[in-house]
Amino acid sequence: MSLLISYIRLPSILALLSQISSLTITICLAMAADFPLNFIEWSLVQGSIAAFIGYQLKMAAWWIPIHFLFMPALVAILSLELSPLWFSVSFLLLFLIYGKTYQTQVPLYLSSQDVTRAITSLLPTHQRFTFIDLGSGCGGLLNKLSKTHTQGTYYGIEAATLPFLISKLRNLLIATKCNIKWGDFWHHDLSHYDVVYAYLSPVPMESLWEKVRQEMRPGSLLISNTFKIPGVEPEKCIQLNDFSKSTLYIWRI
Repeated sequence: MSLLISYIRLPSILALLSQISSLTITICLAMAADFPLNFIEWSLVQGSIAAFIGYQLKMAAWWIPIHFLFMPALVAILSLELSPLWFSVSFLLLFLIYGKTYQTQVPLYLSSQDVTRAITSLLPTHQRFTFIDLGSGCGGLLNKLSKTHTQGTYYGIEAATLPFLISKLRNLLIATKCNIKWGDFWHHDLSHYDVVYAYLSPVPMESLWEKVRQEMRPGSLLISNTFKIPGVEPEKCIQLNDFSKSTLYIWRI
């Protein structure tokens, strides 16, 4: 029962329920209404109801405009009479790029050059070490670090198919020795690494800290890009001047 409740509370499931509920209410209103509205106007009504339901469910603030605009955008796109093939291709491409973001709540983020330079300054210079990127994307960070700190052994885990394939191809083309695996880092033991880097989202940070506390060795480093661990003060913060105004948070275990 608890598993079912936790599944229902996933934002993607709440969003789906909000849209279905608002669509049902809108259809009932349309059947009972004495005044004529066109499809765009009814879609705005549906979007307003969906946004209200999302607000009442205490969903994140950025879900509210998504709820409001989803149905009007869908009606506008359908009015263009595009081939269904475009929708299939778009869905497949998004799934290959983002994977199970609806479940993990971790989108694809790419680390900037400033992030690479800052992490370079944190790595050992005269001793061997192991480094892992949790959600390694297209492998750019690992490849750059492997060139500047050749005494390190680099690992990455990526769950989205297309970024994983890009990172593997990049390794083959430039002959780096980064070990990148396809899979879920939650099932991966972190006790083998001296430095763990994560660029995730606010949602999993508390769970990540629990995993880190149980598995990482004393003296090892956890580096989080942008997202803090609730209630746990980092040992060091590095404010960057890149396009997203990133901040690196560092904890020594």
